[in-house]
Amino acid sequence: MPKRIDFPQVISKLKDFYDSRRRLPSFAEIQSLFKYSSKGGVSLLVGHLVKRGVLKRDAKGKLSPTAVLEGGIKLLGTVQAGFPSPAEEELVDTLSLDEFLIKNPQASYLVKVSGDSMIDAGIMQGDLVIVERGRQPRSGDIVIAEVDGAWTMKYYEKHGAKVMLRAANKKYPVIEPKAELVVGGVVVANVRKYK
Repeated sequence: MPKRIDFPQVISKLKDFYDSRRRLPSFAEIQSLFKYSSKGGVSLLVGHLVKRGVLKRDAKGKLSPTAVLEGGIKLLGTVQAGFPSPAEEELVDTLSLDEFLIKNPQASYLVKVSGDSMIDAGIMQGDLVIVERGRQPRSGDIVIAEVDGAWTMKYYEKHGAKVMLRAANKKYPVIEPKAELVVGGVVVANVRKYK
């Protein structure tokens, strides 16, 4: 008779393993972790976990974790930001904020914002911005840049061969590099914690 699967317990143990080692267990480790007598049982368990969206397989069959193991947050639908409308709570998906906000993790980093030069762009003191390196900035992008030896975050503007950095706050003047401009990355997301 097949072993009954207690999915909440299985997910909890897999999550603990993944959190502590930042990798999935091997088939042998799963066999030991859940006390299966054969790898056939492990294979069935893995199949069930893939069907339930706890694990996913790529085109080559390699397993990887989903947001369920990576600490995702439940996505419960949408809410009107305009006129109120009736809504019911419905589990739509489980979402990892890293997956949602960061398209290229190897080239991305976080920077804590200091100052008020980008407030009209909705970026406030204390916010965290996610910056992607190696991306060619386009006019209108917000960039982290080293200008004449000092770092700043501003709108990148290019007019022909001329490059300027513009604040999103009228108190600050436009910056035109005198000697050097090095773009350290393009801002791709802003994160704010309210409480």
